[in-house]
Amino acid sequence: MLKPLNIKERKPVWIALSDFYLDTELQDSDFRYIAKTILESPYTFEEVKTINTYEIFPVLQANLLQPAGEWAGFNEKWLVEAITTHLETQNRFKNLMIRIGYKKYGWMQEDYWVRLETIYNEMSGK
Repeated sequence: MLKPLNIKERKPVWIALSDFYLDTELQDSDFRYIAKTILESPYTFEEVKTINTYEIFPVLQANLLQPAGEWAGFNEKWLVEAITTHLETQNRFKNLMIRIGYKKYGWMQEDYWVRLETIYNEMSGK
């Protein structure tokens, strides 16, 4: 179960995971940065995956479906505002639609999650 929403704690995770939605190929240094951010957060790896699915994915997934999506990085202020606005309107029906959307498009991140988990485990000593 996720800890109650704390924007100050979530923000670094949101920003780090937003790299998954850029129209670029991530490098090992990117995965190390994301893993370090997760390790410094109060969240487990599984909780971060849930944060990605229900908080980041609904806001940024469309970028991966655009022919010329954002590649340089998302504006942090915009990102935090977009995610918090999304969360203010979250309900059971929206969560169901997010789960369906993630089942349809989540494959776009599968390789990233495998690489991230490997680096995360190495860095955490697991």
